[in-house]
Amino acid sequence: MSGFRLQQAAIFRLDEIYLYTSNKWGAARAEDYLNGLFNCFQAIADGQVISRPIPAEFSVHGYFYRYKHHYIYWKKLKNGDTGIVTILHERMHQIDRFKDDFF
Repeated sequence: MSGFRLQQAAIFRLDEIYLYTSNKWGAARAEDYLNGLFNCFQAIADGQVISRPIPAEFSVHGYFYRYKHHYIYWKKLKNGDTGIVTILHERMHQIDRFKDDFF
């Protein structure tokens, strides 16, 4: 099992996702969704899913993977771990939000 690290923006986004989902559909559903995200983080770190490179217009090197209604942006860290940079909803303007979270 490989490791992953949540970067600050990702932690912030997870809190937002939990609060929104909990308020809209209840705490149990919010916990299920977050558990699914964490399972994806581990699958990414273990190389069990196919991720796509971040498009050139983002001007950063990294990858993304879609989980239901969110995109998980990640990169390999110098120590070999997977860094989960941020998690953005499919309706968010990806480039603007990503640049805010990445830099």
